[in-house]
Amino acid sequence: MTALPTAPVVVGADGSRRGLDAVEAAAAEAALRHRPLRIVHALVSPVIDFAFAPGLTGSSLQALRDQADAIVREAALLAAKVAPEVTITAEVVNGGPGQVLRDESRTAGLIVVGNRGLGGFAELLIGSVAEQAAVHGSCPVLVLHGDRHGTGPVVVGVDGSAVSMRALEFAAEEAALRDADLLALHAWTGDAATELNDTLPASSATGSDAGEEARVLAECLAGIAPRYPDLTIHREVVRGSARRLLVERSATAQLVVVGSRGHGGVTGALLGSVSLHLIHHAACPIVVVRPAP
Repeated sequence: MTALPTAPVVVGADGSRRGLDAVEAAAAEAALRHRPLRIVHALVSPVIDFAFAPGLTGSSLQALRDQADAIVREAALLAAKVAPEVTITAEVVNGGPGQVLRDESRTAGLIVVGNRGLGGFAELLIGSVAEQAAVHGSCPVLVLHGDRHGTGPVVVGVDGSAVSMRALEFAAEEAALRDADLLALHAWTGDAATELNDTLPASSATGSDAGEEARVLAECLAGIAPRYPDLTIHREVVRGSARRLLVERSATAQLVVVGSRGHGGVTGALLGSVSLHLIHHAACPIVVVRPAP
């Protein structure tokens, strides 16, 4: 699922320390992928009723713009220090952070957001920027939660759905780029109706066993090994909660990759299950991969 080679890594800058952490991480990701980096700052123009705020003049609005320009300049300088070989562009864009990132995702290869900030791009009163990007974005979204581990595998949740296959392809490419192992995790409970697959049609199987679940994972991985012959792939078929198991694996992982929608096992019908849980609780950065358009 490789994006166009010219598609940039996009990061939102809000001037906070966590926002600058996101810029550093995005610069490193752009260098890893040999892609350009695009830094954007969302400028929300205040709605002004001059009858009640006569002191808020055009010069005040210019001051907001000047502050926004300073934020993207600082972010661009930081990114250039982290990845001097990367082509960097920085722009102030009018609009709310969530909408700006959704628009940017249409031409991006990856969106990077932080998990705390000053109310701008990095602010995750979850249901805010990261969720909006993960639910509505058109490209994978990297959420900087937990610690950025320099070692460990790339972990991916696999359930056999189309979007989890996209997540698996993304995770394999990431593991190869990072010279890391790939850990493919398939979690199951033995019931058709689980925390993640309660939208299955009535004709679906009413149960499963370990052998059947192992075959699901083997079929998903069948096309990956030939394309990445040097990639070490570990398989786990575990009976238990996908949310709990992926959070546990994130403690030693470089990255956890999940789909934003699936039919059970790992990705769930809505972002509100496994993906959302990881945005809150993962011990390392996570990537949420969207369904194909």
